Amino acid sequence: MKKWAKNNVGFFFIIPWLIGFLVFKLYPFGSSLIYSFTDFHLFKGISTTGIMNYLDVFQKPKNLEALKLTFKYAFMTVPLKLVISLFIAYILNFKLKGVNFFRTAYYIPSILGGSVAISVLWRALFKDDGLIQQMIRMLGGNPPSFMTDPNWALFIICLLRVWQFGSTMVIFLAALKNVPEDLYEAASIDGARKWKQFFSITVPLITPVIFYNLITQLVQAFQEFNGPFIITNGGPRGKTTLMSILIYNAAFKSYDMGLASAMAWVLFIILVFFTAISFWSQKHWVYYADED
Repeated sequence: MKKWAKNNVGFFFIIPWLIGFLVFKLYPFGSSLIYSFTDFHLFKGISTTGIMNYLDVFQKPKNLEALKLTFKYAFMTVPLKLVISLFIAYILNFKLKGVNFFRTAYYIPSILGGSVAISVLWRALFKDDGLIQQMIRMLGGNPPSFMTDPNWALFIICLLRVWQFGSTMVIFLAALKNVPEDLYEAASIDGARKWKQFFSITVPLITPVIFYNLITQLVQAFQEFNGPFIITNGGPRGKTTLMSILIYNAAFKSYDMGLASAMAWVLFIILVFFTAISFWSQKHWVYYADED
């Protein structure tokens, strides 16, 4: 017994983590799947079972609209964030004066961006008579109503997520520093310009990092909640009501935990599908240096 305990002492150190994982992650994960096939009400309990919740998700117009908006939000923010973060990382990779200051300054929004306070500040910036509108008027423009115009509201939410590109940029920057300098020197001798070097050398060699950032940002985008909830509360006219807000409303306003669980599982399956497609597609565009 003592010998077994000595050989497995590390197991005792992870017992708190195992308990937390089983109680707060694995159990809710499994129970939500069961509840998704019931009409489980937080206070009234369960009376019927079936696939009615999943039928509601794909039949009710407001649910389909939320799915559509979630896709639109994700496919707007993820490419923009990846392109901007890679562009800034490429610039900051050069030996410029004060470059460390700019690296820190660009990274700070990633630390603050997920907080409620930043979402409140974002709402104050873009509201009617907010700082952004006042600046546009000072320049002689006629600004739209960003918060109440359905054509602008989702874009403002997307802009908040894109603004938080610091962590993605840092990962890109680390990847850029690992690109061998002799490849650039050889390309320069052959007469290749900077843009040609970027697309022929830099991008292919950092595709594993691009792939990693694509997956992580896609998962974050589909789960976005703070921005649309705090800034617009799903409005105007539901144009920023993403699936995450519908899940919240079903669970904590209507107390329909069964429907909320079904929505969460639909979102989970969508994420699994896109992740699987991404992993399948990487053999066509991701280059790993250790491959033959």
